[in-house]
Amino acid sequence: MADRSSTLGRPFWTFWTAAALANLGDGIRVAAFPLLAAALSDDPVAVAAVAAAQFLPWLVTGLFAGALADRRGAREIIAAADVGRVLVLSTLALAVATARAPIGLVVVAAFLLGVGETLRDTAAQTAVPRLVDEAQLEKANGRLVAGEIVGNEFVGPPVGALLFVAGAALPFAANGASLALAVMLVLSLPLTLARPAAGAGGPSGGPAAPARDGALAGLRWLARQSVLRTLVLVGAAVAAADSAWFAIFVLYARDSLGLGALGFGLLLATGAGGGLAGSLVADRLIARFRHRHVLTWSMAVTAGAPMLLVVAPHRVAAVTVVVSTSAAFAVLNVAALSLRQRLVPGDLLGRVVAASRVLTYGCTALGALAGGALAAGLGRDAPFLLSGAVAVAATVSWSVASRPSPPADPA
Repeated sequence: MADRSSTLGRPFWTFWTAAALANLGDGIRVAAFPLLAAALSDDPVAVAAVAAAQFLPWLVTGLFAGALADRRGAREIIAAADVGRVLVLSTLALAVATARAPIGLVVVAAFLLGVGETLRDTAAQTAVPRLVDEAQLEKANGRLVAGEIVGNEFVGPPVGALLFVAGAALPFAANGASLALAVMLVLSLPLTLARPAAGAGGPSGGPAAPARDGALAGLRWLARQSVLRTLVLVGAAVAAADSAWFAIFVLYARDSLGLGALGFGLLLATGAGGGLAGSLVADRLIARFRHRHVLTWSMAVTAGAPMLLVVAPHRVAAVTVVVSTSAAFAVLNVAALSLRQRLVPGDLLGRVVAASRVLTYGCTALGALAGGALAAGLGRDAPFLLSGAVAVAATVSWSVASRPSPPADPA
């Protein structure tokens, strides 16, 4: 029998395959949504609204998703969320194919797909600690982030762009098909994922709050846990900055770089090389430099690198930016996910994950809207400058707030 301390196991890889299929479909949509929005409107605010609508559900349903994840099994929630997304995607594909998809309908569809993603992602994070040993958390999260990058950034976007060129409805139909396959794999997972997590206390989090404490228990726990509280706040700022420039990046690529739909998809895919490398080496970086330092560096690069496009609006600079930000963001995700799974009690994990993501994705949505407004009012360099300013503030704030306290002098 294989040693569980050195292998992730078959249940994990089944879970990984389902996640990879879902991420492939999401990656197809990453390219298709902005291309569809840009085809329907030249207004930066309208284009940014489609991006923002995918993250706004965290503000509306995020805490509910966390409470649900702590009460119900991850397998049931993930399958139901993906079935719902298949229905939305089928409706959108039909509307686009029949030329009955105004920008307002696209925004609504993006919002509903975001609701499904809220439920799925929250439940998925509670599943990982039940699929692998604690010593393997960084490795497991690194492999999941690698699969996410391959689907979301490497394979999905160029496929989405190619399908969009062939027919605007095709990317959304393909997204629905990949999710349908993912559902079948999820339903084959062990029955342990069909039950709520057992109540195990985290190393420094104290006793877990029971399910009856409600959806706000995650926020209350975060308020008392200084390390994760600081990480969530600065991480939300970095996410907002990243979203601000990326929300209008399709317009920047078209107007400043002269890229068409296929070129834009390939540019997004290029960044996946860095992201894939970052996700695969993240566990080794954390083992060598520890979470605090890895998080500091990854925040600085994620939010700071886009400023290069202000001083060098060229394709080489754009490739540099997408590769470096993707790599840094992958490392940031692995470090933050693993730290959270290590510190949070098992039967409170869903609510803390949800509370964290409500703040993060709420800021992401606001960042996308701010990026569109800044680009419309001050020019398309403004979102990149905002990202650079946030990089400095967030990195300094995290470095100072997470600094270990000096040992007290002996009496």
